[in-house]
Amino acid sequence: MSLEHISRRGFIKLTGVAAAGLGLSACGGSGSGSSSGSSAAGAIKIGGIGPITGATAIYGNATKFGAQVAVDKVNDSEGKTVFELNWQDDEGDAEKAVNAYNNLMDWGMQILVGTTTTTPCVAVADKTANDRIFQLTPSASSTDVTAGKDNVFQMCFTDPNQGEKSAEYIAKKKLGSKIAIIYNNSDAYSTGIYNGFSKAAPGLGLEIVSTQMFTDDSATDFSVQLNDAKSKGADLVFLPIYYTPASLILQQAKSMGFAPKFVGCDGMDGILTVEGFDTSLAEGLVLLTPFVASADDAETKGFVEAYKKLTGTSEDPNQFAADAYDCVLAIYAALKDSSVNASSSNADICAELLKTFGSGSYVYSGLTGKDMTWGSNGEVSKDPKGVVITNGKYESLD
Repeated sequence: MSLEHISRRGFIKLTGVAAAGLGLSACGGSGSGSSSGSSAAGAIKIGGIGPITGATAIYGNATKFGAQVAVDKVNDSEGKTVFELNWQDDEGDAEKAVNAYNNLMDWGMQILVGTTTTTPCVAVADKTANDRIFQLTPSASSTDVTAGKDNVFQMCFTDPNQGEKSAEYIAKKKLGSKIAIIYNNSDAYSTGIYNGFSKAAPGLGLEIVSTQMFTDDSATDFSVQLNDAKSKGADLVFLPIYYTPASLILQQAKSMGFAPKFVGCDGMDGILTVEGFDTSLAEGLVLLTPFVASADDAETKGFVEAYKKLTGTSEDPNQFAADAYDCVLAIYAALKDSSVNASSSNADICAELLKTFGSGSYVYSGLTGKDMTWGSNGEVSKDPKGVVITNGKYESLD
């Protein structure tokens, strides 16, 4: 049976995998996150790029550790080092991301998981397209990431798609009917979600009564936006933004006695970890995310346990970590029956992965979605999960 028609449903449990059945050639040891330049003999080299320092480090560290958990899982299941991971810090900056990419190419990178955030990923995607490095980003969600590039794919929702799915979810769950939107029009992520949401909402019976913007430079005082939402009778405020400004919005809404339902997207994941933030202000906040760490299934529990052990913390992994985990395992599943090995060129590995991801019929089930498929434009098709914050913890709404 050809790769294009193999369903990988449940594959990432990785039980009963026979090493002899793999074309992947490797030997010795476990995966390494080192960037020292040393390499495990016979390992396919996976590079990763994302901010592990700086303002967006919560995302980069999550993807780094999520990817490493998956690499370790693959290597342990095979009893040899199939993959080696080398993660480079870009501090969320496009120029530094290109420098990180060049460092990885000097190391001998054959596949790229990343980059983590959108602007650096757009810059790096131009490089991977020219160098024929297959790139699967866990969390860079703009359509600009994949536009015009046949070998760049996304594990995360695109921004417009996330907006449309959010509107559908709010309507389906009857979370509100008079909607106020507060978004960052200086941020591609926020603007993209807003555009998708505002286009879909009217056809779903959602009335948008207030639309207010802010920029990175004005993300401290939201009184104008909140007063407009309140005066227009909004019963739900949609926040397609990151958790830092969202934490201020929740504080300021409380101080003015405004208590609608607040709904956010995957960028909201992390709000409970904001330093100095009163988490009781997030009580009842709903966010749409592809992953819920508290889910009661063996697959999720195993990932959470391995993630905590690797990081040495008691903090649950967020959806960015889960997306990176799925990136590595979706790549492994796609290469499982191929003749690719560590001696293959990056162009040959890219071509093999394109046969699968680009086929339109590759089906993969993982932590962040069941029966995921990809279009030829690199976008993933999967459904989000609803999460509500209750007593300072994420709980599933589904």
